[in-house]
Amino acid sequence: MVRLLDGNKIAQEIQDELKRKVEKLKVKGITPKLMTVMVGKDPASVSYLRRIEKAFADVGIFVELLELPENITQERLEKSILEINRDEKIHGILLQMPLPSHINIIKLSELINPNKDIDCINPINVGLFLLGYPRFEPCTPLAVYEILRRNDVNLEGKEVVVVGAAGRVGRLITLLLIRKGATVTACDITTRDLAKYTRNAEILISAVGKPRLITADMVKDDAVVIDVGVSRIEDPEMPGKFKIVGDVDFDAVKEKVSAITPVPGGVGPVTTAMLISNMVKATEMLSISHVKGDQV
Repeated sequence: MVRLLDGNKIAQEIQDELKRKVEKLKVKGITPKLMTVMVGKDPASVSYLRRIEKAFADVGIFVELLELPENITQERLEKSILEINRDEKIHGILLQMPLPSHINIIKLSELINPNKDIDCINPINVGLFLLGYPRFEPCTPLAVYEILRRNDVNLEGKEVVVVGAAGRVGRLITLLLIRKGATVTACDITTRDLAKYTRNAEILISAVGKPRLITADMVKDDAVVIDVGVSRIEDPEMPGKFKIVGDVDFDAVKEKVSAITPVPGGVGPVTTAMLISNMVKATEMLSISHVKGDQV
């Protein structure tokens, strides 16, 4: 019988662990504070940040939202980031994507204080991760690893296939799992005869964002399947209504695999938990640095 890899359950376990760490920080007089930055009022961004605020609040972390107009200049946005960097009461920064087309995201990511960069977008933090000495680890790849680890799926020597490895998330997942001892084949949606590779996978991970790309005939019997993709499609049973699906044809694939993540309720909640984990780590690092009188 297939085992459902319940991301909500895993996320709750992680958040309970983090809540105890936050309580210890508060005993020392330290209240973790996250500043989220949103440019414009994209409905999906607003909804996401509300969920983030609730998840962080449940752990005891204070979240403040900086709302900026969509027509803000690059210079003014950079100034806002630098002001947050200097505020010692703020321990983490989350820059919400997408940003307007006139904003240079690379330049902004370079400005974010690496010690407050809980989403791991500053090139310094990305570089440290790639070299194997991470200050923070990217949240979605870490979520994939935590789902496997907490379900006792051993990675050492396993044949893993990552579909979507040309994208940022898939590329980072590939590198993280190689570091954890897996033998990883990196594929993308353009890979010729994709099924030839996916059928060999003991662990199959898809991070493309194409609805039901992975069908049952593309999956090895008893494989472990992690679905990172998220797409919004019209519900055929309810015209005019939409639902969230993953890259994997869940209903068909679950009949032949040993374990699988659902969408929603799989990788997503654990990714949020990893963001909180990075936030707690940032607070601990900055608090130690302030006690020592170091510059951050």
